[in-house]
Amino acid sequence: MQRLTEQILVHAGGLPEGTPVAAKSLLHLGNRAAVDQALSRLTERGQLIRAGRGVYLRPITSRFGTRAPSVQQAVEALANQRGEVIVPSGAAAANTLGLTTQVPVRSVYLTSGRSRTMNLGKQVVELRHAPRWQLALAHKPAGEAVRALAWLGPEKAEAALKTLKRKLPPSTFSELVAAAPQLPTWLARSVGKVAHG
Repeated sequence: MQRLTEQILVHAGGLPEGTPVAAKSLLHLGNRAAVDQALSRLTERGQLIRAGRGVYLRPITSRFGTRAPSVQQAVEALANQRGEVIVPSGAAAANTLGLTTQVPVRSVYLTSGRSRTMNLGKQVVELRHAPRWQLALAHKPAGEAVRALAWLGPEKAEAALKTLKRKLPPSTFSELVAAAPQLPTWLARSVGKVAHG
């Protein structure tokens, strides 16, 4: 069993910082029960951090001690590993775009996968399943605008769109207008009104 834990550590050590280690990706080293047991042992020793069911992260060691990878690194790596779209929530997008001064207290991301939580050291990251239209234009500024508008809701969308039309580069606003057919009726109507008004 000692050999298996060492093999897992060598495997994890060869991965870029923040890359998750999935139990399923280690099955070439041993059967699932043995791999799970070895991962559990490594977690107890603090050599791995359990981020979620079957997903582990190597802690980052610096001269100041060890810490969990950044939330952004872990979320990006998880998205790549699972083939999901994972983006910051609408509240975070609205804050980034200056549409609200509220700073989200919790780390919430929207995902094309199932809803779940990830633990990164002491920080809990919530992954919420979102409809496809909120994940459209995923990592583009226009996608951030879509998520912010969805979070603000029908009552505030039109005023926010007028602000965005002034603040965003014309190409980004055009991309938002082009995405209108994918959006719910209330939002598509507001986008059309502001774009042509």
